[in-house]
Amino acid sequence: QVRLVESGGGSVQAGGSLRLSCAVSVYSGPSYSNYCMGWFRQAPGKEREGVAGIGSAGGTSYGDSVKGRFTISRDNAKNTLYLQMDSLKSEDTGMYYCAASLICRSNYPARNRANWGQGTQVTVSS
Repeated sequence: QVRLVESGGGSVQAGGSLRLSCAVSVYSGPSYSNYCMGWFRQAPGKEREGVAGIGSAGGTSYGDSVKGRFTISRDNAKNTLYLQMDSLKSEDTGMYYCAASLICRSNYPARNRANWGQGTQVTVSS
């Protein structure tokens, strides 16, 4: 059983930066370092999309719209996942969710086999 808690969201002007964090508690089974982790986002009226993913070995993947602006990282000693978001745009607005799965697909946690956090809101004004 895994619990994920996101933090760091907020309101920022276009061009600004935010750093999201996801604190992970693992109550049973494999440790955090074995999990494939990822950030997903959902804007009103749109489907949830993958933003960035990081595998247990550290390999990363990014959505096309965030490449070069966002950086995903993990600290296995702190059981924490991060998303550094720079050069934010209005289209980055949405609810950001952290996900964890022991099944990894192209460095993203498998959505249908993932544990999810409650989300943190990011609002970028132009």
